[in-house]
Amino acid sequence: MSEMANMDPEGIDAIRMTWNVWPRTKVEASKCVIPLAASIAPIRPHTDIPMLPYAPLRCKTCSAVLNAFARVDFMAKIWICPFCYQRNHFPPHYAMISETNLPGELYPQYTTVQYALQSFPDPNNSNAPQLPPVFVFVLDTCMIEEELEFVKSAMKQAIGLLPEHALVGFVSFGTQVQVHELGFSDMSKVYVFRGSKEISKEQGKVLQNGYTNTGVNRFLLPASDCEYTLDTLLDELQTDQWPVQAGHRASRCTGVALSVSAGLIAACLPGTGARIIALVGGPCTEGPGTIVSKDLSEPVRSHKDLDKDAAPYFKKAVKFYDSLAKQLVSQGHVLDLFASALYQVGIAEMKVAVERTGGLVVLAESFGHSVFKDSFKHVFEDGEHSLGLCFNGMLEINCSKDIKIQGVIGPCTSLEKKGPNVADTVIGEGNTTAWKMCGLNKSTSLTVLFDLSSTERSNVPGAANSQFYLQFLTSYQDPEGKTMLRVTTVTRQWVDSTVSSEELLRGFDQETAAVVMARITSLKMETEEGFDATRWLDRNLIRLCSKFGNYRKDDPSSFTLNPCFSLFPQFMFNLRRSQFVQVFNNSPDETAYFRMLLNRENITNAAVMIQPSLISYSFNSLPQPALLDVASISADRILLLDSYFSIVVFHGMTIAQWRNMGYQNQPEHRFIMLLKFRCLVSYFYVHIVTNDSVPRLVVCDQHGSQARFLLAKLNPSATYNNSSDIAAGSDIIFTDDVRLQVFFEHLQRLAVQS
Repeated sequence: MSEMANMDPEGIDAIRMTWNVWPRTKVEASKCVIPLAASIAPIRPHTDIPMLPYAPLRCKTCSAVLNAFARVDFMAKIWICPFCYQRNHFPPHYAMISETNLPGELYPQYTTVQYALQSFPDPNNSNAPQLPPVFVFVLDTCMIEEELEFVKSAMKQAIGLLPEHALVGFVSFGTQVQVHELGFSDMSKVYVFRGSKEISKEQGKVLQNGYTNTGVNRFLLPASDCEYTLDTLLDELQTDQWPVQAGHRASRCTGVALSVSAGLIAACLPGTGARIIALVGGPCTEGPGTIVSKDLSEPVRSHKDLDKDAAPYFKKAVKFYDSLAKQLVSQGHVLDLFASALYQVGIAEMKVAVERTGGLVVLAESFGHSVFKDSFKHVFEDGEHSLGLCFNGMLEINCSKDIKIQGVIGPCTSLEKKGPNVADTVIGEGNTTAWKMCGLNKSTSLTVLFDLSSTERSNVPGAANSQFYLQFLTSYQDPEGKTMLRVTTVTRQWVDSTVSSEELLRGFDQETAAVVMARITSLKMETEEGFDATRWLDRNLIRLCSKFGNYRKDDPSSFTLNPCFSLFPQFMFNLRRSQFVQVFNNSPDETAYFRMLLNRENITNAAVMIQPSLISYSFNSLPQPALLDVASISADRILLLDSYFSIVVFHGMTIAQWRNMGYQNQPEHRFIMLLKFRCLVSYFYVHIVTNDSVPRLVVCDQHGSQARFLLAKLNPSATYNNSSDIAAGSDIIFTDDVRLQVFFEHLQRLAVQS
């Protein structure tokens, strides 16, 4: 593998698979334990992707797009589809093609190409304006004044960063919902809706008629036209003025506010790329979507409550957000959620609407915290730091015969498009070969799970029998309003694993397999009652090691794993201990937040969520990776832990003492500041530039209270049970968790059993 491929494991196609060669039959595939799956980032930018200024050519039988794997008869001007073997004639405008004059999509290196499609609303008028993106800000006013000032400041900054032609709307809510009319700068005018009742269909029609009759230019205005009005409006906006009874929570009608906002965009601009950006500072206590009563003596639901079915509002709230998700998906609109509170706001209930529309989610402790401020700004930035927000996406998948699609895990919704490639078993969003992605950006990633229908070798003759093909077609509206179609076609090899498993072994991607197992585990924990995640993971790992390990029966000391599998058990060890499986210390909101990001990020980022990276900075050597083990702690080191959600800068005891004594301010000891600077440069480069959300930064010292953020992620090789074994200046972890070494010993013993 080239150095560039090592740096960019996804390559031009932005695809990684659990297995890069596939067994021929369903039975052999089931013996592989790890499912056949592909992770794809549908619109990730790459400098080598050609832009083709014409429409794609499709197969008349299966609708697959012409690609580099099609067989071409240049004399007869015919191409044979690699998916269904249909012979297709080239249209007249391809008359000049030859072996030395190929169109872009037939170049062998262009397995991914992009088409700029006609994107004008009026096909007869090429000068017609492109549809502008729409941003409706929905602001919670039930918060203390200081928090409201933080969020107002962030909103002003965001509106200043929006493209001038982008349309902006503003809705505020507390006890009631206020839709602000932006068409009059001289006088503030609002439409008020009661927060206690769901908007009925009849009211919805009245709403829509009112919005439509008054016109877009009263509620949704170009950013350049309403920036001053919105700034003034925000300056005047106060916290919710309704009195809150002693011992009670504020009356907050989040559900109605989101319903009204969805209705506003549907009435004014149906089908246009639009985002509802909800800024929420507490739990919904009023109307549909309520997650807790107003009585403060009643706590917000916990994981234990959900397990015991003792959360009275949960199912009703999820049902409400499920119906809101369906409405938004049918409109092609996105729900983004920025939640900032010390307590829960209902992310667990809203998850369905955010995830199915492809929305962004950020969870912070305060609107004044950098996690919120930097992440929120990042959404609207342009240039190198831009997220590349796109709208109205749709993913279609074509597969070779005998390959079935079970479903997709990630930010999308099934379009229920049936076909011969749809599997009987469903995982995630299934029963389809097409999915809607109302919102997507350049880092959005999806996991597609496959199954095989054949129980014996395929009877397709010749070379085609050794290869199979997958094609991913992603259409979307880019930030400028143009409609794009990206087509990625990949081929992999069938292998007869009953004859030799060596090729199969070499084609295993350990990182991708670990992430896919994490995503399936999270899904099962949410959808299967009484699912024991740790037991399920252990049993699958034992089966995998038993199948692919080298050993003598009943002799654990003889067990070895092929290097292609050697890291996988460690990933599973860390997954068992991760926040995706162990929910004890997290709220349902935090767990929902972690899982949403796990499902939407690329494999490299998701792998770090499961198994964080640890870098050691010391005086006498360059920064270097360190073992994710308590033994890596040393008094004279700074450790940088990146777990994606948080960055921990951990000072060894000696360095912390020197810092407290002010050594870093003396010219001869500037190396201390240099070490710290290197750590923070790593943090800013990796996260601010490349990721959707900005992590929490924790700076702590050895033996300090916040050292737990590091210790919780390390292998407890030294605990209070074996503290005599540790080196001077190192540390111990007070836990009864099993050590990695003991985990491996158990695994070897169980894998070799007759």
